[in-house]
Amino acid sequence: MRNTTQRREAILQLLTRHGAVQVTDLVQEFGVSAVTIRTDLSAFEAQGLASRSHGGATLMRTPPLEQSIRQRDAINHEQKERIGALAASLVQGGDNIIIDSGTTTISLARHLRDAQQVTVMTNGLNIAWELADAPGVELILTGGLLRKQSLSIQGSQAEATLQAYNFDKLFLGVDGFDLQFGITTHHEAEASLNHKMVERAKKIIVLTDASKFGRVSLHRIVQLDRVHTVITDASISPEYREGLQRLGIELLIAE
Repeated sequence: MRNTTQRREAILQLLTRHGAVQVTDLVQEFGVSAVTIRTDLSAFEAQGLASRSHGGATLMRTPPLEQSIRQRDAINHEQKERIGALAASLVQGGDNIIIDSGTTTISLARHLRDAQQVTVMTNGLNIAWELADAPGVELILTGGLLRKQSLSIQGSQAEATLQAYNFDKLFLGVDGFDLQFGITTHHEAEASLNHKMVERAKKIIVLTDASKFGRVSLHRIVQLDRVHTVITDASISPEYREGLQRLGIELLIAE
């Protein structure tokens, strides 16, 4: 395998398919040391995806499969629109904001078309298209490589672009939100870029429908101590309401 990420994704596929894996089999499959494989399995255990056993690991929780942006756009569409509208109410004239790529954040973009004196940076091609002719929005795109699966721009060029700016707010979409592990996404480069966004913004606002709570994807963006506000729908469970309150994170419900 070319790198750790690809190997771990392949191991996770085997783990999901068979329910358990053995270190000796994985050493032979991937041509790496037993120490390396044990490190990989320990990483899955830390995410709550697997339980280590003598000589291998057993699947504990199946990570969600990544869907195309077209497939995701049709899921919980009404909830996402309400979340986007509520998020837009937090944007004030003169704000400099980042809008992450995604199907919940695109609803925010739709509700910002009439905004005035707002500067938006985005790595989402669909979000840029939505705001391209909004007269009161100054639009900045990150450079980088387009990932067609998510219509997101990513990579070292995108990360370097962020270093020249400071933002008031980041509106961040996620694939998974777990009280212990934090917020996660499917793709390593997206997680890396999202982490850089967190570093460049004063306030971190996560937009997520309630179906993402309790999910853990392969790559962590940040732990929850970096998050200021969560905007979600009324389906959020009592466990997550209480958990966010305990962590001191502002919770806004889009009714």
